[in-house]
Amino acid sequence: MRTLLLPSVLILAASCGHPSRPAEPADPALVAEARQFVAELDRTVRQLTVDASLASWANETDLTPEHEAATARASEAQSVEITKLVKAARKFDPILGQLDPDTRRQLILLKFQAQPSPDDPAQARELAELAAKMDSEYGKGVCKTVDGKETCEDIEYWSKLLQKDRAPDHLLAAWKTWHDEIGHKERDLFVKYVALANAGARGIGFSNVASLWKSGYDMPEDQFVATVDRLWGQVKPLYDQLHCYTRRKLNEMYGDQVVPKAGLIPSHLLGNMWAQSWDYLYPELEPYKGVAPIDVTPVLEKHYDARQMVQIGEAFYTSLGMDPLPASFWQRSQLTKPRDKNVVCHASAWDVQYNNDLRIKMCINLNQEDLWTIHHELGHDYYFHYYYQLPVLYQSGANDGFHEAIGDAIQLSMTPAYLKAKGLLAEVVKNDKATINQQMQTALGKISFLPFGLLVDKWRWDVFSGKVAPAQYNQHWWDLKKQYQGVAPPVPRAATDFDPGAKYHVAANVPYMRYFLAAVLQFQFHKALCAKADYHGPLYDCSIYGNKNAGAAYMKMLALGASRPWQDALFELTGTREMDASAILEYFAPLQGWLQQQNKGQRCGW
Repeated sequence: MRTLLLPSVLILAASCGHPSRPAEPADPALVAEARQFVAELDRTVRQLTVDASLASWANETDLTPEHEAATARASEAQSVEITKLVKAARKFDPILGQLDPDTRRQLILLKFQAQPSPDDPAQARELAELAAKMDSEYGKGVCKTVDGKETCEDIEYWSKLLQKDRAPDHLLAAWKTWHDEIGHKERDLFVKYVALANAGARGIGFSNVASLWKSGYDMPEDQFVATVDRLWGQVKPLYDQLHCYTRRKLNEMYGDQVVPKAGLIPSHLLGNMWAQSWDYLYPELEPYKGVAPIDVTPVLEKHYDARQMVQIGEAFYTSLGMDPLPASFWQRSQLTKPRDKNVVCHASAWDVQYNNDLRIKMCINLNQEDLWTIHHELGHDYYFHYYYQLPVLYQSGANDGFHEAIGDAIQLSMTPAYLKAKGLLAEVVKNDKATINQQMQTALGKISFLPFGLLVDKWRWDVFSGKVAPAQYNQHWWDLKKQYQGVAPPVPRAATDFDPGAKYHVAANVPYMRYFLAAVLQFQFHKALCAKADYHGPLYDCSIYGNKNAGAAYMKMLALGASRPWQDALFELTGTREMDASAILEYFAPLQGWLQQQNKGQRCGW
């Protein structure tokens, strides 16, 4: 789900100067210099970013030592040169408030076009090499050498074991192998990375990387933290009910010795390597057995290939009035896993050259999960498509959560009626039992994810800020997983373990709060788009497929890119300037009521 090579986030566009007296008139020569500086930025930053993106694409689609080294070199050049530009631009800080909005915003956004580089050239090179190494090691997966030949099993292999098997000892073995092998490879690299990345952040005026990331949302750091905590507070009661129901059903399956009646759920039993989504438990958690099943996998396996699955996704976007994907997309994308090389299968969307060079990188399986993922990734590509003609500093989401929410909002329109219209589902059943089943299936993907989406960067904020030392990295990870998710490690974990490194986004240094924000924003977008489509029924039953009015409203917001604060972009579509989770509660109101009835008499919570 990664959209850009390196973090590309926004910061509060605050005016500078002493607040108690009017700013002195800016030197006209300095104003003119600032405008000229920004005019030259586009060419310089674009070339650096394209070079790094091309190198990263080559590496992730063919993991070799040569490509890893080239990625490190390009990343180092990007980081070093943009850090120099950021420092050169600081001379304009005293007059930021007196510059025209376009010049001011691009100067502010400049700080976030790459991981800032330490001043020391040797440290800058080491930072880039560490980043490339962590990414490559994760992509290769668990490797062993037999008869002089190395073979590797990546996350796709290990994830499928957790998805399909239900024997606790098998699940434990898969979970432990991945966490031990990958975490141990990543730990020492990550410890070094933290120190060097923080040195880079200090060089451009931030106390550490955590401060840099939290500053990236057109509001002060503490206000952003309060915002995400408020959003979590809105949705936590729904998550608690889902957790309570899931724990009881697993207890019935496995018994008290494996899953307690009260307390934490062992994380290896939830069908996902990180317990971040519980989709694959649906057969065990299905409220009304056999009522209105939604599984398009058999049709996909029988009648579709990977390209045709992507064409289904493209057809949704074009039904809204959006453009077809360019021919180069089909020529350059990686849709299936090559047999003759190692690749990073983690799904991602790219505009590799920031000129409508749209691609996706996936190892598509012919199943329902990957069909949903395709719709998500194409959301990124259509965002790229509608803002690619803006200056490169504006070629980003209004905030990073927007980028992840675009395709997720489309997923919410993939209703049973939509699936039937596409020939993927034989019939549509409409009754209360069908509604609860369908909501459970959606909630096991989207509601179960919410606390995980929050805690990954809660952990990294504490790590980068120095609140948590390396000796406590792993314990703090599990403390947060217990606090937010209500899950526990299946076996005792040591300080020498590094379970956060078993997650791609930690190994690849991709900020994760974007996914929590997207989990909220997608429902806000969905509600607004349904209103644009003049839909008046239950929110969970709305599909905007084929509605040009909704499409026009979506395209208008996409075209803004990062040219305006996210509050403006959100207002453009929804009429509000505040992220709000009330649409989630509206969408899942039937399920929440049903869960409360099911959980009566249970000791919910942990």
